[in-house]
Amino acid sequence: MKKLIYTLFFVLISVVANGQAKYVFYFIGDGMGVNQVNGTEMYYAELQNGRIGVEPLLFTQFPVATMATTFSATNSVTDSAAAGTALSTGKKTYNNAISVGEDKKPMETIAEKAKKAGKKVGIATSVSVDHATPAAFYAHQPNRNMYYEIALDLPKANFDFYAGGGFLKPTKTHDKKDAPSIFPIFEEAGYTVARGYNDYKAKADKAQKMILIQEEGKNPGCLPYAIDQEEDDLTLAQITESAIDFLKKGKDKGFFLMVEGGKIDWATHGNDAATVFNEIKDMDAAVKVAYEFYKKHPKETLIVITADHETGGIVLGSGRYDLNLKALQYQKKSTDGLSKRISELRKSKNNKVTWEEMKEFLGQEMGFWKEVPISWKQERELRDEFEESFVKNKVVFAESMYSKSEPIAARAKEIINDIAMINWANGGHSAGYVPVFVIGAGSHLFGNKIDNTEIPQRIAKAAGYK
Repeated sequence: MKKLIYTLFFVLISVVANGQAKYVFYFIGDGMGVNQVNGTEMYYAELQNGRIGVEPLLFTQFPVATMATTFSATNSVTDSAAAGTALSTGKKTYNNAISVGEDKKPMETIAEKAKKAGKKVGIATSVSVDHATPAAFYAHQPNRNMYYEIALDLPKANFDFYAGGGFLKPTKTHDKKDAPSIFPIFEEAGYTVARGYNDYKAKADKAQKMILIQEEGKNPGCLPYAIDQEEDDLTLAQITESAIDFLKKGKDKGFFLMVEGGKIDWATHGNDAATVFNEIKDMDAAVKVAYEFYKKHPKETLIVITADHETGGIVLGSGRYDLNLKALQYQKKSTDGLSKRISELRKSKNNKVTWEEMKEFLGQEMGFWKEVPISWKQERELRDEFEESFVKNKVVFAESMYSKSEPIAARAKEIINDIAMINWANGGHSAGYVPVFVIGAGSHLFGNKIDNTEIPQRIAKAAGYK
């Protein structure tokens, strides 16, 4: 009898896992390699429990876990456009391409397949809506930097919900010519534009199609880093919640929703470990919103978590058989946020900042000399940067892919990384494996090592898209 019960139980589990996915969540952590995920879990184990080990993220506990390769058609190291195209179309292309092949012809995306199958479709991100990864699901352009042209493809795709920071070039073409604002074009196509979470809630009931972006006056390029967020900032979890709410409106034939944690990549380009770990935790909070939905519809929901590529070549250890990740808790802001605070200090003091004032500032913002002891050599490096920047007034901003930082902010980040015993290989992408975590209907299709092009193919199979 007991054997029969076990047999029936496993048959039931198999049926649930093998059912068709009516609801699909596709999370992409931009730049999120295996070590970025592992480092986040180890950091929170030290931070929350004071122990060596891991404090599991929600998505790493999904029952199916594997890894994927990411090379593009033209290079072993992909960019986000080619990787986004692979993750959306199931086909390789050249770096910089947005869902076009090497012949520059459009390739159908899984989001477009979902729309044709009668599903509602949402595309969401923590960066701009016209950035490479989200664009690869709705646009078809030969170059990822064609932001205005990508935005014009948004209403052509006719998806139901878009969300992100905003749009980078709303009135300027790729060849730098003035052009009509994209916002009236969106409205003529039937889209309601909501600026902020409260505005979304006020407009959602009457809207047929929705574009949710940040409030007027906030950065249209991205949401703030999680470590820098203020109470009134739009979050990726709120965007995910709003997307589910909107896509479930009316007749429920199911939906496809892609959500990108885009600023993981930005922080890894800047080699900012504390900010990276906070960004991954922030994406996990968005995954939790999807997981709560999954628990209500377990037989019909598929959640896939992956990344487009690894960024930065993060190394958890400095050769001393040791890690000190808990030191990162004293970094109160991203390197960008710290840089802004230093610029404000410079302005408030008319550039007449003393070394003692700078030490007090860094003690408050980074924990240096207070919670985090630093060596004579590390203090010397900070003092040298101070002398150049504030005494000699030779301010050379440190640059990464997505930011420019006050030199002392950049040096402080390097020192906290050193204290935490984290190293970085570079400020760009690598060809490292990326993780894949899956739960729900069709998850059995993902059980082996795969290429990134196979992920949308398997999602399409799980969801029954032709």
